[in-house]
Amino acid sequence: DPTNGFAYSRLPTVGIGRERLYVNQLSQAELDELSNKRPTLTYGQAKQAPPSDFIPAHVAFDKKVLKFDAYFQEDVPISTEEHFRIRQVGIYYYLEDDSMSVMEPIVENSGIPQGKLIKRQRIPKNDRGDHYHWKDLNRGMNITIYGKTFRIVDCDPFTQVFLESQGIELNPPEKMIFDPYTELRKMPMRMYVTPSSFDQLKQFLTFDRQVLRFYAMWDDTENMFGENRPFLIHYYLADDTVEVRELHERNDGRDPFPVLIRRQRLPKSFVDKMKTFPRCVLEISNQEVLEWYTVKDFAVGKPITLLGRSFFIYDCDEFTRQFYHEKFGITDFQLVDVKKKAPEEVPQIIPPYNGYGFLEDSLQNCFSLLPQPPRKNFIKMLENDHKVLRYQVALESPNPEERKRRFILSYFLSTDMISIYEPPVRNSGIIGGKYLGKTKVPKPGSTTDNPVYYEPADLTIGATVEVFGHRFIISDADEYVLNYMESNAESFPATTLQSLRDHFAPRRTAPNVLCTEQVTLLFKGACLWKPTTGSPQLYDIGVATNGT
Repeated sequence: DPTNGFAYSRLPTVGIGRERLYVNQLSQAELDELSNKRPTLTYGQAKQAPPSDFIPAHVAFDKKVLKFDAYFQEDVPISTEEHFRIRQVGIYYYLEDDSMSVMEPIVENSGIPQGKLIKRQRIPKNDRGDHYHWKDLNRGMNITIYGKTFRIVDCDPFTQVFLESQGIELNPPEKMIFDPYTELRKMPMRMYVTPSSFDQLKQFLTFDRQVLRFYAMWDDTENMFGENRPFLIHYYLADDTVEVRELHERNDGRDPFPVLIRRQRLPKSFVDKMKTFPRCVLEISNQEVLEWYTVKDFAVGKPITLLGRSFFIYDCDEFTRQFYHEKFGITDFQLVDVKKKAPEEVPQIIPPYNGYGFLEDSLQNCFSLLPQPPRKNFIKMLENDHKVLRYQVALESPNPEERKRRFILSYFLSTDMISIYEPPVRNSGIIGGKYLGKTKVPKPGSTTDNPVYYEPADLTIGATVEVFGHRFIISDADEYVLNYMESNAESFPATTLQSLRDHFAPRRTAPNVLCTEQVTLLFKGACLWKPTTGSPQLYDIGVATNGT
């Protein structure tokens, strides 16, 4: 047959009788081979497809975990209420490394160590070293892990789909068994409570934000270190609760804890069985309380016991008075005075002076534990520095030998102190030297409360000076004494100044007339009178001699 201008030979497909001929036709397999065969001469040998990449198990099964719900039975031999305990667990199979773990959900207040029972690891299956595989797990079977038998009852949807995709036929799920003792505890106790006709909602809506305030005192002086402390008692009319708050005073030395008893209903009396039952570790319930505190139990001027503490109510606020007047008709609110009486002042008795030290210095020990030195008049000390008034005195005594002794009395104007010195006399049998150190000499009759000391105005010629029980008579004085008093005549009495002038008048009129030819030595380094001039001169003589 010509095709496109070319002659092609065609083999006969049918024979005599129009029967189909199969001799000269290709089979289906040959046709498929010819259709898939590519011309290798033109395009070359066909390239084979690259093999698929290898994916490791820890990548292919990452975060893919099979979870089975199971339980096991634990014996309880030491309890009379339960003989065994059912504990529910979850068995986790990690596909990435064929490891397993057993976890128990934590139940609050169970008293049993819960959580991870078996940590993640490969679980041994038998003694030949085989380990559990996911093909060994199924629903409705027992599995023994380290001697403890677990009953697998169900699995999660992912586990079911995975096992069915791997050709494993799963058993039907079973019902989870719960612990009988735990279910018994969940059942509510049978309680028979008579319904009350009191409407608590109406009470709340009527008395909301209305609080009775009482002022009370807690006397705890019977106990060691106890004291009488003020408190506030609040009674909330909305729900009949009571709150006790502490009143803090300034500088009371207590921590600022505002609430002593938090807001709650306080029991007034308990049932009979509570007397012997140890309620110290239990919370108080309605079944244990026979009567609660109400507004009728609070009254001014009466004590009330709240949780073992006795409070004495001595006052209330104006709203509380108005409430009791409208509710109960009470109008007589007697205010109780609970203020502490001021302690009586204890008179400070100063002990008698013992004679040691100065009176002002010893007196500081009675005023403070750390005595401070008495204040000094520094201006007086600076103005009268090195100013000393010297007098010659004789000892007054019934013994004639004592009357012959002569002393030098020095009065220091800077500190108002007196010192007495006895010049040594040869062959007198008396050791001279310091007779009295520098100190203030009180006058006779002065007390320690109001001491009066000797002053320059008291030292006149012929006056008697009593020094701590010894009496001295002033017989002579230094001429410097007269000069000082004349220069400060306004500070001294006229009698004192006139006595000194009368004493020194004979010396000034006849300075060269002497009773004797002796020079009286007063003391080493002291002022002496020179007979020729009558003025005081300073000599440094160690030994006194006659006719010198």
